[in-house]
Amino acid sequence: MPQIERLAEIFKLLGDKNRLTIVASLKEREMCVCELVELLETSQPNISQHVRKLKDAGLVREARKGQWIYYSLNVEDKPYLRAVLDELPPQKEKLLQLTPISCQ
Repeated sequence: MPQIERLAEIFKLLGDKNRLTIVASLKEREMCVCELVELLETSQPNISQHVRKLKDAGLVREARKGQWIYYSLNVEDKPYLRAVLDELPPQKEKLLQLTPISCQ
C-alpha cells in the first residue's frame, strides 16, 4: 500500500472518538478490554472491534498475561503520530476512577 494511502487509513481510524480515546488511554498505560469497556461505557464486542482495527493498522500491540490480553500503543516506528499523541488530553484522572478489577 502506498505511503499516502497508509497514512490516510491511519488518520481515518483516529477520526473515531472511541478509537482516539482508546489511543489516549493506552498512551498512559496498557489496558485490558474490560477496563476499556468501563472507561468508554460501551459493550465488550464494540471495544474489541475498535481494538482489532487499531491492531490491524499496527497502532496497538497485545500481550497475554495469564488468561488476559493487555493492549499497549505500538507507535515507536510512527513519528508522524507524535504531534497527535502530544495533543491528546491526559486520561490519568479517568483511569484512576476505574473500578479496580482483575478482568473477571
